[in-house]
Amino acid sequence: MGTVTDWIVSLMGRLGSPGAGLLVALESIFPPIPSELILPLAGFAASRGDLDLVAAVAWTTLGSLVGALVLYLLGAKVGEDRLRAAARRIPLVREADIDKVDDWFTRHGGKAVFFGRMVPGVRSLISIPAGVARMPVGRFVLLTAAGSLVWNTLLILAGYGLGSRWEVVQTWVGRFQEVVIVLAVLAVVVVVVRRVRENRSAAGRLGS
Repeated sequence: MGTVTDWIVSLMGRLGSPGAGLLVALESIFPPIPSELILPLAGFAASRGDLDLVAAVAWTTLGSLVGALVLYLLGAKVGEDRLRAAARRIPLVREADIDKVDDWFTRHGGKAVFFGRMVPGVRSLISIPAGVARMPVGRFVLLTAAGSLVWNTLLILAGYGLGSRWEVVQTWVGRFQEVVIVLAVLAVVVVVVRRVRENRSAAGRLGS
């Protein structure tokens, strides 16, 4: 992590706020580069006068939007037809599941895109189903920019206020992400167990 931090600091030192934006764009596409590391560091740099605070927020929000659009286009390229074809080959997954997800996204996609930009582990991936569902690009851009602006501002201001203690932000966001992952795993387990039971029940009815 020390090497990654040094690289982030070096890039922001050379490119300024646009460098922070570039890093966030990469983070949106390659989640292993965590925003909870980049954004508080940008805030810390702003507190030392190395970056302009408003410019850091603006450039990182633009970077979030660029990265999200790349994944949106990826989802649009995959499309629903290919997703259905893949579902037919995956055990315990049915085409009806795609219909349910599509219906859910039609009703709640806007909230998912906006709030998803503030959830570690989800903030990058939410752009893909938006692309698959072909959410209007203008709406996707507006919701992504708004959600990213809130997230980026919070983390940058936290790093600005904490100064040399900016790593506290990374710790708390990391704990939040762990909770999200645990909840996601539990949800998957519940769905799989339910589907296995349904399949066994159907097989029992056929056997009788």
